[in-house]
Amino acid sequence: MDKRPKTAVLGIAVVAIAAAALWWTLRGGVAPPVGAVDAPQHDAALLIVSETQAQNLGFKFFTALQASEAPIAELPAIIVPPPGARVAVAATLPGVVMRTLVVEGDSVHQGQPLAVIASRDVLRLSADLARADARLGVAQSNANRLAQLAREGVIAGSRADAAGAVAAEARADVSENTRLLRLVNGDGRGGTYTLLAPIGGRITTADIQVGSPVDGSTAPYVIDAVDRLQIEAQLPERFAGVARRGMTVRLGDVRGTVTAVGSTIDPATRSVMLKASLPAGSPVVAGRATSVSLFGPAKDGEVSVPSAAVTRIDDHDVVFVVALGGYAVRKVAVGGSSVGMTLLLTGVAPGERVVAAGTSALKSLAQAR
Repeated sequence: MDKRPKTAVLGIAVVAIAAAALWWTLRGGVAPPVGAVDAPQHDAALLIVSETQAQNLGFKFFTALQASEAPIAELPAIIVPPPGARVAVAATLPGVVMRTLVVEGDSVHQGQPLAVIASRDVLRLSADLARADARLGVAQSNANRLAQLAREGVIAGSRADAAGAVAAEARADVSENTRLLRLVNGDGRGGTYTLLAPIGGRITTADIQVGSPVDGSTAPYVIDAVDRLQIEAQLPERFAGVARRGMTVRLGDVRGTVTAVGSTIDPATRSVMLKASLPAGSPVVAGRATSVSLFGPAKDGEVSVPSAAVTRIDDHDVVFVVALGGYAVRKVAVGGSSVGMTLLLTGVAPGERVVAAGTSALKSLAQAR
């Protein structure tokens, strides 16, 4: 087979490549960055930086992503437990605190002992239980004996019924005193009772000290269920018609979901209440005042880029877009930033690559032109 045609094609390709390399050398340009695209017509003159210089300056690149969410507003907020997630642990009987087993901030599980309290009422309940138990033994024996006599016709049945009623009353006394001691986790022999955690969570209030009295009407401990926290934020009235259930809020790296938006404007703050749920295990503390970002759906063509990719030149927000022959200075409209990412409303299309690190060197080069 004649191989001359293939040899001729190969020679033409080599010549073409050599001509292209010569043109780039004479032009003073460098090989285009990986992934570069043709510079659009609205891009100004390109900034020329060699590949070696780009590496030395620590250039890093990021492909602009079609944004799914757009930041709407930063809202002042507070972390609170929802209804039913905060429980007060009451000291139901008066006494003196003997031992405290947890402090404020501790995590506890359901049924965990919190404090031991000495109480005369526990001793009284224990004594009442002992007396009621003794009466029950005598009354039950008497009721059994009279019931047998009544069946034999020796005595009237009414006497047996009366004895049975006395036994039932003694049984009720035993049951009630037992229930009360069990309810307060009382120890009749030591005259103490123990406060137990009714739910698992975190101790947010511990107003109790060893040796201090409790009067039976106070709640020394408050426990918040840590897996059921929510956000309460003040939404300015101009956004009242924008926020919707199901939108996203962000607190640092934590993402929550809007569950309710108020319908009444507070005349003092000119805002409505916005509530959002947080996922279980979120690293937040109830009562903390903070701010959250509210997000809504992004429009087509809006993109997300690292915040470090955006800088300012001549009072304009710009990014540096990778293009054939160098880097293009592109003016952009910024929509907002959150968690290290910035929304660009215009100026950059999805899929374009921008400089995410090394922008200061390109900014200096652009300002020196």
